[in-house]
Amino acid sequence: MIGRKDASNHQFQRNGRLSRWQALFPYHWDADEYVSRREVLRLAVIASGTLFAATAGIVGLSYLKPRGLKSKLQPIIRASDIPKGGVHYFNYPAADEQAILLHLPDGRFTAFSGRCTHLSCAVYYDEKEQVLHCPCHDGYFDPQSGAAIGGPPQRPLPRISIRQDGSMLYAVEVNPA
Repeated sequence: MIGRKDASNHQFQRNGRLSRWQALFPYHWDADEYVSRREVLRLAVIASGTLFAATAGIVGLSYLKPRGLKSKLQPIIRASDIPKGGVHYFNYPAADEQAILLHLPDGRFTAFSGRCTHLSCAVYYDEKEQVLHCPCHDGYFDPQSGAAIGGPPQRPLPRISIRQDGSMLYAVEVNPA
């Protein structure tokens, strides 16, 4: 006997029992009471509130950090090794963070973070145009102030404080933009 048709529920039965895959709705109504719509909605609201509170907590903690990222005094290069209008690339404050030291035409030295404030791409000094240039999205920064002067970046580059002791130039700290 392969199967017979039951007139009451129009299902095929084998030996008087329905297979689970043959039933129209294989779940019992009493199992439907395990999780109500109200409980699902309550869980969604609690999860959303928890994510919001965690995000607000992270933002709040970021305001507790000191504004200047102080690092130890790091020697960069001798001042006589960079001609006026020249540039020197170095790592500061960590070994994997790029920075740019410029010897401006008026004789002053200035340094900036080598990461674009738009999407953290590398920034280079374009000697021909005399601007700091981010080639990822054509961002331009003023080499004297670090201010964004073109492209998508809205914030200036973080300035690195420089100290000259004798003929040696030292990086002192990063001042966020």
